[in-house]
Amino acid sequence: MADSDDDYIQQLSENEGGTTPGQQTNGYGTRPEARPTGGRAKERWEDVQRTWDDVTEGADGSLARTVGGRLEADKRKRLLRDTTPVQRGLIRNLVLVIDLSSAMSEKDFRPTRYILALRFAIDFVQKYFEQNPISQLSILGMRDGLAVKLSDLSGDTSSHVAALQKKLDEVTTTNPQPAAGSNKNLADTGGPKGSPSLQNVLDMARAYLTSVPSHGTREVLIIFGAIMTADPGDIHTTIRNLVTDRVRVRVIGLAARIAICSELVAKTNGLPTSAASQSSIKADTLYGVAIDDKHFHELLMVHTTPPATSTADQEANPPTLLPMGFPSRRDEEHETFCACHLQASRGGYFCTRCNAKVCSLPVACPTCGLQLVQSTHLARSFHHLFPLKNFEEVSWKEAEKSVECAMCQTPFPEVPEKGEEGKKAAGTGGASESSRYRCTNCGEHYCVHCDVWMHETLHNCSGCLEL
Repeated sequence: MADSDDDYIQQLSENEGGTTPGQQTNGYGTRPEARPTGGRAKERWEDVQRTWDDVTEGADGSLARTVGGRLEADKRKRLLRDTTPVQRGLIRNLVLVIDLSSAMSEKDFRPTRYILALRFAIDFVQKYFEQNPISQLSILGMRDGLAVKLSDLSGDTSSHVAALQKKLDEVTTTNPQPAAGSNKNLADTGGPKGSPSLQNVLDMARAYLTSVPSHGTREVLIIFGAIMTADPGDIHTTIRNLVTDRVRVRVIGLAARIAICSELVAKTNGLPTSAASQSSIKADTLYGVAIDDKHFHELLMVHTTPPATSTADQEANPPTLLPMGFPSRRDEEHETFCACHLQASRGGYFCTRCNAKVCSLPVACPTCGLQLVQSTHLARSFHHLFPLKNFEEVSWKEAEKSVECAMCQTPFPEVPEKGEEGKKAAGTGGASESSRYRCTNCGEHYCVHCDVWMHETLHNCSGCLEL
């Protein structure tokens, strides 16, 4: 509360209530009109935004242009990022930690933090393996002071989604109330309960990640809804062990910014831990606090992109050749057991080294440990190294060159008459005034829908592929 107390200071002059210039007076004290130069930076929640001031009418008297511009700006917001090629870890090992404590039963996120976190976690798992097909994931929980395992470290999307869906069904069933005369409550049925323990869950995550090969990344992503942690020992010792094992930790808060989480994120990501430097941590990449459900989803989806490889990681793990196998699916006349689940089936993929059968790809061979993938998996991971450049906004002066999208042939808005080109709906930053977006390489014009699809799914420009 120290920062908030500085904003409101009781100042009394010799006249018992006199004010200094530049201040407003109320019945209790004085409030400065502006912060002094050199003070701390404003937090995001301190900036008052009046959205109704940004609504402007179009030439025809409607708000369609303003609404359309806002929708385009929201779609392109997540695309406008740095596209400079950097070295990234394509084989990721991530432990997703979800807070399952009683703090997640709060309803500031509808319907509750607990339900919303599980729903967004399912979306995250699907998007994670879509963007990182040769990576692995594990899901842990913090409940009643203990670390709870929800799924093992593997690359099977269905198993992770099933584990999350099971937890979600425990609190969204049609009969959540306990029977009459029963001593059980909703927490006893599997819902949020007790206090979280960062130390216990970090120790378990570290045990999972220390056993993975050194050529893959070691990451922990925590969805933290509480403002405290009940640890059995010294959590600073755990943080030092994480730094030694090169485990990166990132946090998404649902309540407030916690000092121990800031220290955890700063130390495991090689950042200074001084008070001044912690405020410079990028909220959307390392430690962010969600202000609403939309912002929460954006903070979570940012972590589907592999992190850039640090200099320390490059020195500790110099580039080496990694053997991989590319098996093809074969059908069998009789059922045989697979080496991954010990289940009988009449087809599967056979390891190119030891001929062991597995059900699906990608996977590490249970017998010899060879990484088995398909060529499409490597192609889908390759786009992280050379991302598609952001498309440029097309002004009305250049809009006459195109009348429809070069990809989906959707008609563009007509070019207005002379003198009207400079008019643009207010509050549509990031959206093109002509609803056209140009590739910097081939020069083709696209609509916002094709722009988003090519950057998030195709990862290539359709016009450049035709050249």
